[in-house]
Amino acid sequence: MKFKLAFIGFGVVGQGLAEILLEKDLQKEHDFEYEVVAISDMKLGSIYDPNGLDLQKILDLVDRGEKLDRYPTDKTGWDPIETIKKSNANTIIEVTYTDMKTGGPALEHVKIALSEGKHVVSTNKGPVANEAKELLKLAEKNGVHYRFEGTVLSGTPAINLALLTLAGCEIKEIKGIVNGTTNYILTKMEEGMEYEEALKKAQELGYAEADPTGDVEGIDAQGKIEILSNTVMGADIELEDVSREGITELTLDDIKTAKEEEHRWKLIGSTKKTEDGIEAKVSPEKLPLDHPLASVMGPTNALTFTTDYLSDVTIIGPGAGKKETGFALLVDLLYINNLVG
Repeated sequence: MKFKLAFIGFGVVGQGLAEILLEKDLQKEHDFEYEVVAISDMKLGSIYDPNGLDLQKILDLVDRGEKLDRYPTDKTGWDPIETIKKSNANTIIEVTYTDMKTGGPALEHVKIALSEGKHVVSTNKGPVANEAKELLKLAEKNGVHYRFEGTVLSGTPAINLALLTLAGCEIKEIKGIVNGTTNYILTKMEEGMEYEEALKKAQELGYAEADPTGDVEGIDAQGKIEILSNTVMGADIELEDVSREGITELTLDDIKTAKEEEHRWKLIGSTKKTEDGIEAKVSPEKLPLDHPLASVMGPTNALTFTTDYLSDVTIIGPGAGKKETGFALLVDLLYINNLVG
């Protein structure tokens, strides 16, 4: 099968995947044959060529701050839905912005693509958090695949690790650091920075947005724990079912006291099986220094899977980044290629 790719969204993550596609000889290494036929982006515009686009020329345009309509093709101006429906793409890369409460507009993009019989790979948390099971059923009904590895730990395997590598194990609990911004802030506070100073530093480095609420109040982590609960633990919960507390109430004194007690504060997301069902939450926890998650510092993420056969399995890696998140999309593309190629 030759993958004809359409990017819906071409920001940092989309460009990260584009750069990886140019750097790797995927046909030789993985028998993955592809061409990019369309790109539709809210800010950059849209272009389509059924015979394939020159990714390097497109990245050069974007680097110069130019719009996509400067690319030499007469098919421009389609919105995302037109691109999904009218292009000859058979695989949609959905990397638009995320609305965790409604899943839109990405949810509509994913639904339409799957209904049109097109594979979807995405790093967008909104659709998965809102309607993961329904979307997977829709994909199955139409004989295509919907993959979303990058929605939890970017390129560090979380969903695939649980569902594929740990297949056969019962996962009883998942617990970890799923937001690198807050982990960076807490690391800096342990070094002596006040919260506001640490937050400002995180913003300067691009770890935190101008409005950091989603990170520091635990909303980003809440969405990721909902995704893990529903896709890995077999739950059927809503975002509001994940109790949430952020790090904004932690003080420098709290950090210092924990250090004196040989403990360390971390914003921990967890989901576990209980007699009453799934218990999922996000909250600061004071961990002993010998805990595997306590040693994870800076903008790094980690998850511990508690299983029946292997006891605790912990994975540590980056939870954000241009190439890192682009890599998650590549992993999903190669997985689909192994199934249908």
